[in-house]
Amino acid sequence: MTQAKPMDLGITKHLEPILEAVRDMVRNEIMPLDEEFLAAVGSEGDRWSYTARQTEILEGLKAKAKARGLWNLWHTQAKDGLTTVEYAYLAEEMGKASLGAETFNCSAPDTGNMEVLDRYSSAEHKKQWLEPLLNGEIRSAYLMTEPDVASSDATNVSMSCVRDGDDYVLNGEKWWASGVGDPRCKIYIVMVRTGDEDTPKHQRHSMILVPADTAGIEKIRPMQVYGQDDAPHGHFHVRFTDVRVPASNLLLGEGRGFEIAQGRLGPGRIHHCMRAIGQSEMALELMCKRSLEREAFGKKIAQLGANYDIIAECRMEIEQARLLCLKAAWMMDQGDGRAAAPWISQIKVVAPRVALKVTDEAVQMFGAQGISQDTPLARSWTHLRTLRLADGPDAVHRRQVARTELKRYTQEKV
Repeated sequence: MTQAKPMDLGITKHLEPILEAVRDMVRNEIMPLDEEFLAAVGSEGDRWSYTARQTEILEGLKAKAKARGLWNLWHTQAKDGLTTVEYAYLAEEMGKASLGAETFNCSAPDTGNMEVLDRYSSAEHKKQWLEPLLNGEIRSAYLMTEPDVASSDATNVSMSCVRDGDDYVLNGEKWWASGVGDPRCKIYIVMVRTGDEDTPKHQRHSMILVPADTAGIEKIRPMQVYGQDDAPHGHFHVRFTDVRVPASNLLLGEGRGFEIAQGRLGPGRIHHCMRAIGQSEMALELMCKRSLEREAFGKKIAQLGANYDIIAECRMEIEQARLLCLKAAWMMDQGDGRAAAPWISQIKVVAPRVALKVTDEAVQMFGAQGISQDTPLARSWTHLRTLRLADGPDAVHRRQVARTELKRYTQEKV
């Protein structure tokens, strides 16, 4: 009988110096520049371009990270790469700053797209798109969600992709295409429908590479998140009209879209959750400092009402969420994506929910200032609320968890 591999969720000796370096850079070099960077959006007139100062800040931070060897830390499949558990601790630190992930070339959707290009693209495509992405020279986007269908059931994706000689021709619309507004975004990975009704449901879709400057692509509008356009990154509604790309841009072949999507979305979901843990830690720190600095009715705010209980509950729930996140990461490291899937679904529900609760309590501790631009809490809250929908809404992931549980007790389809 094969003995199960011990589950080690701790910080390894290999990780310790890397974690310390990332933590130090986030707190002492990145966080102090966040506010200035965000305030500069549109200050030179165009919200969809970077100002000279923004470019200086971002490229300066990236250069420092690269010089220190703190680059592409997400690439767990690389030779001498970190495990997913090890990377979890780093992503948590990155989540504490708006520029954290991009400084280390660990931003969504690029990390997932780089995984796809690394695993499934041709040597030519690797040179054209993967290399500049790995170098932090360009950005990318992943286009899956559509306005006219319930995209949480990805079998509904309907953008047509029809073979015409040596090309494919794409027609349809996508929205919530994150990153399309960024002037550095040069390549889209697009989920399309290539099969007809007679094709098995999970073999009707494909993934195809579409250069961002291809004729026939129209950016209809930036979608707003609670009234904010998230410029210059943005989340766009995009229309494709007779968009023609070489047939060689199709990844793996027709009907392989779901296979690619599952390989891409698993790591991406984990990374989002890791960063959400970091956001909750940031919110709890702000909450505690505020509760000790401010007084009302002759007492520190910490001593009023149920604030001791609130702070304690936040700490305990963060610890629980982190452990579940690390367990899901460990399951991924075992190499069985199917076995890891329900654990990823669990943390995809839990991490944003816990981080939202902690952030909301921090907002309450700050009073009206908590919903203003004077703290990072309001911006963080909107991102975390969005995360309950991104990469699959809570209900879809709860369904996955429940089905896994029920299958243990029945042979019937559940």
